[in-house]
Amino acid sequence: MLLELHFAENAFALQLFLQGTKRLIDIVVANTNLHVVVTTFLDRVARNCRKWPYIKVKDFCRVSMTRWMEDYMTDPKITLLDAALPHVPFDGWSPATFKAAIKDSGVEPTVARAVCPRGAVDLAVAFHQRGDDEMVAALKREDLSEMRFRDRVERAVRLRLEVVEDKEVVRRGTTLFALPVYAPEGAKLIWGTADRIWDTLGDTSTDYNWYTKRATLSGVYSSTVIFWLGDTSEGNAATWSFLERRIDDVMQIEKVKAQVRKSPTLSKLMAGPNWLLGQIKAPARFPKGDFPGSWTAPRD
Repeated sequence: MLLELHFAENAFALQLFLQGTKRLIDIVVANTNLHVVVTTFLDRVARNCRKWPYIKVKDFCRVSMTRWMEDYMTDPKITLLDAALPHVPFDGWSPATFKAAIKDSGVEPTVARAVCPRGAVDLAVAFHQRGDDEMVAALKREDLSEMRFRDRVERAVRLRLEVVEDKEVVRRGTTLFALPVYAPEGAKLIWGTADRIWDTLGDTSTDYNWYTKRATLSGVYSSTVIFWLGDTSEGNAATWSFLERRIDDVMQIEKVKAQVRKSPTLSKLMAGPNWLLGQIKAPARFPKGDFPGSWTAPRD
C-alpha cells in the first residue's frame, strides 16, 4: 500500500538527518506527486538495506540518492507512454497495454498507478497532447509569412496529422474516446488541439469569436481525422483535398457574416443578437506557473 504523505503541492525541503555524517542534507524536490517521489525512495532504501545489512549508511545514501535522482529526472509517464506504444496497435489503450508498459519500462507499479490513475486512458491523453506539442514545434519552424490565414490553419491541421507515425495508434484512441464514459475527455482533447492551433497562429479574439473559431476548427479537425484514418491514397492526397474543402466551407460562413455586417437592413436586424453576443467574453488566460492558485486584480 502506498503511504500518503501530505506536503505542499509543488515544492518542499525534505531534510534527512543521516547517522555517521557531520551535517544535515537538504534535498529539494518539485513534483505534483510528492508522496510518490518520497515513498519510492524510502522503499528503495528499505529494500536495499535488507540486501546490504553491513553497508555504511552514508555510503548507501550517496549511491541510492544518485540513482534515485537519475530516475526522478525522467518523467515516468513519458517512459510508460513510449513503452506502451508498441502494444497499442494490438491491445488498444487497455489494461493489458498498461501492464505491459509497466513491465517493459521498469517503472515501479506504485509510481505508474500514481501518475496514471486511469491506466492506459491517461497514456492515451498524454499521447494526444504530445502530438499537439510536436505540431506546435513544427508549426513554429514553418515560414508562414507568405501564406493566407486560411492556408496557415490548413497547414497546422496537416502538420498535426503528419506528426503521427502509426495510424493504428490514433484509431485505437478514437475507439476509446468514442465510448460514452470517455467521450467528454475526447471532446476536450479535440478542443485543446484547436485552441493550440489558434494560439500558435496568434489569435487575439476576446469575444464570442474566440469560441466560434475553436468550435469550427474542432469540427474540421475531427472530421479530417476520421477521413484520414480510412484514407489509402498515395501520400494521403485524398485527406489533404478533403481538408481543403472543409476549410473552404468555413470560409463561406465568414463571407456570409461579412455580407450581413455590410448590409444596412440585415445589420439593423442583427443589432440585438450582435449586442447579446458581444457580452460573451473569452476565458481569462493566466500565465502557467508552479503555484497551485491564481489571483486576478479587481477591476475599477
